[in-house]
Amino acid sequence: MSSPGPLVRDETELGEARRRVQDLVYGLPGGDGQASFREPWELRAFALAVAAHNAGQYEWSEFQLSLIASIQQWERDGAREGSEPWSYYEHWLTALETVLAGNGLLSEADLDERTRTVLATPRNANHHEAHREPVAIDPAVR
Repeated sequence: MSSPGPLVRDETELGEARRRVQDLVYGLPGGDGQASFREPWELRAFALAVAAHNAGQYEWSEFQLSLIASIQQWERDGAREGSEPWSYYEHWLTALETVLAGNGLLSEADLDERTRTVLATPRNANHHEAHREPVAIDPAVR
């Protein structure tokens, strides 16, 4: 019996990857049919974390522990009047940065330089170019 061709295998792997991502999205706050991502950057942050994990850059449990630590730190220090408002994906980014830095994949200097570059770019830069941002993801309904 012959093995499935590369196209069938690629489609199967893509389907499995899509199901894993849908399971992750479904498990997020608001992933039960509500809007999980309020801003395009939140979806990009989510995608970066999933892609880095799928590329073997870290274990998902390592990311989860870092996310929990970020949220706990905010609860201890930041949940006071006049502090930064709650943002799940701000903690998501903090956790991702922490895990990537801990694994030697991201340096604080590189992150600072990239942040300065982004902040120096006007909001309307490249306004003449088309930007196709995903608007929403419908997680699998269970």
